[in-house]
Amino acid sequence: MDFSTLDLGQEATHAHTSAWVASTLRRQIAEGQLLPGTKLSEQVLAQALGVSRNTLREGFTLLDSELIITRIPNRGVFVASPTAEDVREIYAVRRTVEPAAAAWGSTLDLSTLRDVIETARSAQRNGDVSGMAGANQRFHELLVASTGSSLLGELMGRVLARMRLVFHAMRDAPDFHTHYVQGNAHVLDLLEAGKRLEAAEALRRYLDTAEAELLEHLRAAQEN
Repeated sequence: MDFSTLDLGQEATHAHTSAWVASTLRRQIAEGQLLPGTKLSEQVLAQALGVSRNTLREGFTLLDSELIITRIPNRGVFVASPTAEDVREIYAVRRTVEPAAAAWGSTLDLSTLRDVIETARSAQRNGDVSGMAGANQRFHELLVASTGSSLLGELMGRVLARMRLVFHAMRDAPDFHTHYVQGNAHVLDLLEAGKRLEAAEALRRYLDTAEAELLEHLRAAQEN
């Protein structure tokens, strides 16, 4: 992959630290720019990011601890490919955090959430699977952001990066994201009606269904 094409975002004064490297790569993974199995060349990536190899390796260590990348001895560093256990872990976190945010998040921005739904529907009409996936992820990111917790926001960033890797496993099932666009819209309808506990319960059921579908797809893929 040509890492020079990556969107690195606006560099801040704390850029070029290991945390910035990890955050930048995590965002690229969450946005689908770095796919499962991609080899992360130290030489090329350090040059693209404008950091030393030591700083890059420190960033790799952070991502390795989050199971977003995999280090393979004598082969290098790769973007991780998720397993069924990864899916279960991801959804255990999501079922704990997201319904709570829907029920009690203090800064819900319903207007922005509605805009995200419309973006997802537009992507759906255009057959843009990546656009649907990105909008769906943005919806859940905003839900968690409504808690006002930077720690939960950071956790969700890690979860969404791992989710993007899982979504890549569904590339041969382009309709996967379609019914979740409607699921998000239903959750938002309940939130707009002030039925927050009902929205939280609908979201929990939605996550249960998504997890089961992903696990079944991974099981079938392993058998083929």
